[in-house]
Amino acid sequence: MHLYREIHEQPEVLARLLENGRIVADRLAAAMRARQIDHVIIAARGTSDNAARYAQYVLGSRNRLPVGLATPSLFTIYKTPPRFGRALVLGISQSGQSPDIVAVLEEARRQGVLTAAITNAPTSPLAQAADAVLDLMAGEERAVAATKTYTAQLAAIALLSVALDGDDEATALLARVPDWVTQALQVEEYVARMAERYRYMQACVTIGRGYDYATAFELALKLKELTYTVVEPYSSADFLHGPFALLEPGFPIIVIAPSGPMLPEMRAFMDKAAERRAELLVISDDATALAQGRVALPLPAGVPEWLSPLTAIVPGQLLALYLAQARDLDPDRPRGLRKVTETR
Repeated sequence: MHLYREIHEQPEVLARLLENGRIVADRLAAAMRARQIDHVIIAARGTSDNAARYAQYVLGSRNRLPVGLATPSLFTIYKTPPRFGRALVLGISQSGQSPDIVAVLEEARRQGVLTAAITNAPTSPLAQAADAVLDLMAGEERAVAATKTYTAQLAAIALLSVALDGDDEATALLARVPDWVTQALQVEEYVARMAERYRYMQACVTIGRGYDYATAFELALKLKELTYTVVEPYSSADFLHGPFALLEPGFPIIVIAPSGPMLPEMRAFMDKAAERRAELLVISDDATALAQGRVALPLPAGVPEWLSPLTAIVPGQLLALYLAQARDLDPDRPRGLRKVTETR
């Protein structure tokens, strides 16, 4: 099965990227400093859009760079592209093929703006439109649902962040990510057993905040793609502003709650959900948070919060895989989907 193999290839892919991608990241960081880049605009779709959400937090918190998401239809349909100013315009795409993402970078080039691409296809149209290309080096991804390319995108963004700030301690922590992902995969046997409990689940929500807001979106997408469940992602704050009314006894909520400044907020949210007798599935490295869940999906200890999305998505990937199998679905061939989706 392609998906199973690609989930388990992630430690190897990450190690290769972190070893070989630093030179390009350093060059891009130097170019950003030389041009006095003061903000970043990212063009992406689907899974890559979720990686862009991670970039908003990492580049925003660690490098103090405002990060915005491009609106491709302004470029391709409305023909009214905004002025980029002193931006880095970054395209993120596994295939590098989607015309609307390419159009954003091509317009940035016309404006004389620094461009970069994070892609698994270094000869793609997106790569050709970029001044710098961070090649994911993930090898061919044959499953329709992206797994190894998603975590590689996160690692590439983190690599750029440490290249920008030159933090040796952060660089050393980033180098440990492949081992931490290997540890995260050890939850597989438990996930395979408990997936049967949710075979008939029709709807659920995923909750994350801070760095793992991106994880909530990516996990929701994987469950939609592979199991055809109606899954909505929220931050814990947004969920309390109305969607909380959805909760009833037994309603499943998947909460991503790694250690860090956001953990007390997430635990407080789980207390509120428990009062409504919602069923909590908790992804965390914190024993108290895990104890709040009907299902506890432990993460490796010691991962700093800014790198936690690289490990926190792994139990979610496994859950989507094994829930699809529990429903007698083919995880490699989700209905109605193709590996490369081109939009304009």
